[in-house]
Amino acid sequence: MSVSRRQFLGTAPAAIAPALWASSSFQAPSPPGTGPAATPNPLAATFPTQAPDLVREMVGASHANLPRVKELLALHPTLARASWDWGFGDWEDALGAASHVGNREIADLLIANGARPTIFSAAMLGQLDVVKAFIAASPGIETTHGPHSITLLRHATAGGARAQAVADYLATLPGADRRPATQPISAEEMTALVGEYVYGSGADERITIATATSGLTFLRRGRTVRNLVHVGDRVFYPVGATRVQIRFQAITTGTMLTVHDPDLVLEAKLLQ
Repeated sequence: MSVSRRQFLGTAPAAIAPALWASSSFQAPSPPGTGPAATPNPLAATFPTQAPDLVREMVGASHANLPRVKELLALHPTLARASWDWGFGDWEDALGAASHVGNREIADLLIANGARPTIFSAAMLGQLDVVKAFIAASPGIETTHGPHSITLLRHATAGGARAQAVADYLATLPGADRRPATQPISAEEMTALVGEYVYGSGADERITIATATSGLTFLRRGRTVRNLVHVGDRVFYPVGATRVQIRFQAITTGTMLTVHDPDLVLEAKLLQ
C-alpha cells in the first residue's frame, strides 16, 4: 500500500526544477593535429559538494517519482544518500521519503545504490527481525520519530500487507506511535493569526501564516511551507520539529510572532 505525501503533510512542497550540476569529469584534450581541445563545463559554485537543488529534488522525487529517481541516480549515484532539511531541522533523506509513504520499489532501488537502511525503512519493508534487533540494541528507539514527526508504527502501516507483522509487533509497544499532545483551536482563532509578519526590510524577511486543510502553515518567502501543530495557548510546533515553539502574542500595536529553538531566534510583527 502506498500512502501519498499529501496525506501525511496536508500540503506537498513546491516542485523544484532540476538545477544543472556541473560535471566533475573533463573531456580529454584532443590529440595534436586533430582539432581544438574541448572546453570543460564550468564548475558549480557548490563544487565539490552536490548541488543543493539536486539534493532537494532527489528527496522530493523519492516519495513517488520512480522515473526521476532513476534519472538522478544515473546522473549521480551518490544521490541515493541525499538528505534535506525542510525547515527547523526536519531532516529527511531519500530513503526516509520512500519509507514513510510505503514506496517499496523506490526504497529497494535506493538501498541497491548505497542508501543507508534505518529502522524506519526496515519497518516499512516488513523486516521484523531487523526492527526487533534495532530495539534490542537501543531500547526506546521505537519512540523516535521519522521525518515530519511520523512515528515508527505509521511507517510499518505504510508498508501494507507485507509489513503487517511489523505493525502488529509495534502495536504492542506503547511508544511506537506516541505523538506530542495537541490542543484544538477554532477557525476563528486561526483566522486572527493569518497574515504577513515582518522582521526586517529585506524582501524575504517576512513570514506568511496561512490556513490549510490541516490548520495553520508557516512560510518564509522563498522557502518551503511548514504545517503547524497547536499545543495550546496559541503556541505551535512545526511538523518535524516538536521542540521548536512558534508563539503568537497580542501586543498593544497588534500581534507578535516569535520563534524559539529553544532560545528566541525571531520576532516578527503582523502587518495591519
